Amino acid sequence: MSNSGVLSAAAAGTFTVGGDLTVNRMGYGAMRITGPGIWGPPADKESALATLRRAVELGVNLIDTADSYGPGVSEELIAEALYPYPADLVIATKGGWQRPGPNQWTHNAGPKHLAEALEGSLKRLRLERIDIYQLHAPDNAVSFEASVGALAKLREQGKIRHVALSNVTREHVERASAIVPIVSVQNRYSFADRESDFIVDHCEKHGIGFMPWAPLGQAKEAHEAVKKEAEVLGATPLQVALAWLLKRSKVILPIPGTSSIAHLEENIAAASLELPQAAYDALSAVSHPPASLRP
Repeated sequence: MSNSGVLSAAAAGTFTVGGDLTVNRMGYGAMRITGPGIWGPPADKESALATLRRAVELGVNLIDTADSYGPGVSEELIAEALYPYPADLVIATKGGWQRPGPNQWTHNAGPKHLAEALEGSLKRLRLERIDIYQLHAPDNAVSFEASVGALAKLREQGKIRHVALSNVTREHVERASAIVPIVSVQNRYSFADRESDFIVDHCEKHGIGFMPWAPLGQAKEAHEAVKKEAEVLGATPLQVALAWLLKRSKVILPIPGTSSIAHLEENIAAASLELPQAAYDALSAVSHPPASLRP
């Protein structure tokens, strides 16, 4: 860890999304503050609210959520905990999934649904404009261009500041960029799950932010590799995994999620963890079978 002793997301440095939204690179993902199966209210609402407030206290000014988390619950909790929002807080949300029940996700990225989803997010978050609005995933039943075009239209109407993508290929990024500026991409990515490596490179080349989810990956051998490095550094495996992401590219904006203040503080501490090059290289050499994209 750094010797400053200061626990702050700012220790990770900053990145400017879309040319006008400067955020600390260690963000917060708000999926886990909902109930089991990402459904319904949390078991301990006060703890969820306290975790959100503590995140902001620790310098987090990028919070990622989605209308499908709950559904609606995550956005409502963010507003309850933090509204009126700090001037520098950037809330990124998403639309394009529907929720029939716990642990169930169905596609709907049709233009009509996206417009309705955005209106719902605006109401729950108590905003007139979403800073970063992400297409949660391409919908095979809908033209990708139609989905992106719908978001471009909502941007023209002033309801979206910037358009972003999630769970996409590089081809999707390129096709979308021909319609509207894309400011960030959110895909599953970690030292152990490198399927999006070339998308990270594309984002870096074009100044696009990249928000990785599942920062530890799922492979047992990957966990063993990160445990080994964590022991040497006197850190936790998750801290090492997050430090690897921060070192991988200046456009990477980790958004680890938790409903616990203790875990939140563990995550934020990774912002000041200096990962030696040898440790970075060792973790970079870990391979993992490609995983399917999930919400």
